[in-house]
Formats: sequence, structure tokens, C-alpha cells
Amino acid sequence: MFEEEKRNKKILTQQQAQLKAESYCVYQERSQQEVRDKLYGWGLHETEVENILANLISDNFLNEERFAIAYCNGKLRMKGWGKVKIKQALKAKKVSDQLIKIAFKQIDLDEYEGILNNIIDKKLRETKGKDNYTTRNKVYQFALSRGFESDLIFSLLNSKEL
Repeated sequence: MFEEEKRNKKILTQQQAQLKAESYCVYQERSQQEVRDKLYGWGLHETEVENILANLISDNFLNEERFAIAYCNGKLRMKGWGKVKIKQALKAKKVSDQLIKIAFKQIDLDEYEGILNNIIDKKLRETKGKDNYTTRNKVYQFALSRGFESDLIFSLLNSKEL
């Protein structure tokens, strides 16, 4: 069955792949690695992939800094992720540390704390513990799993009256 799928798979020319990659990038911001993986998935060879990537970058369809900023803001605002989790996800997409730092500079710290504060408040309302220590620990672990920094979680939890 796998060989049959391989035979039926249509191999794209470099020009077809270029057009398809452009529309792929127009739909939403992409990292270079996402586009590279997609191009290899379409059956292209290394030189063709690198040529297409160079064209996409020069035509401004692909911009790693723009992607990092958009990804960072989207995950923070839509998913409620903290910097730790966002950084791990960007590293998995092979975004450089320098670009991650640039993206993090775009985050408004008041908004960041506000999002964490909302997450903590919501989790405090939902969490039932035997005592305050248990409740605080559950909320702390939850916020930590969302990728927020330990010291920031502690400072916001300590400001709450339980």
C-alpha cells in the first residue's frame, strides 16, 4: 500500500512548488523550518528547496522575525501560554535565540501579568483543596504548566488573599 501511495503521489516542479509555497505563506505566518518541511513533503530536492526558500525570503513571503512576533503574540493572547512554553515551541520550530528575544520584547509586561492573573483567578475559583496550601500548590503547578515563570507566579499568588 505504501508503494502504491508513493507512485500515485504527484511530484511538483520547482515553479509549481514556488506558487504553492507562496500561497502557503500568505495564509499565515510560517517559520522557515515549517516551509522547508512542507517542500520536502512535496517531493522536492535540497537545492530546489533552498532556492524556493531564498525566493520566498527575498519576495518577503517568509520573514522569520515577523513569524516569531506573530507566534509569540498569538500563543500568549489566544492560548494563554507563558514565555517558557512559547520559547520551547519556537525552539522546536528552529527559530534563533536572537529572534526569540526580539519577539519577547514586543510583549507588554502589564498585559502578560494580566493574562497570568486571569489564569490564576480562574483556576482558584475552579480548584478545591483541603487547605490553602493544597489549593495554592495546584494553582501554582497549573500556571507553571502553562509556561509562566515561577517567581512571577509566586508574586501574584502571594498578592491574593486565600
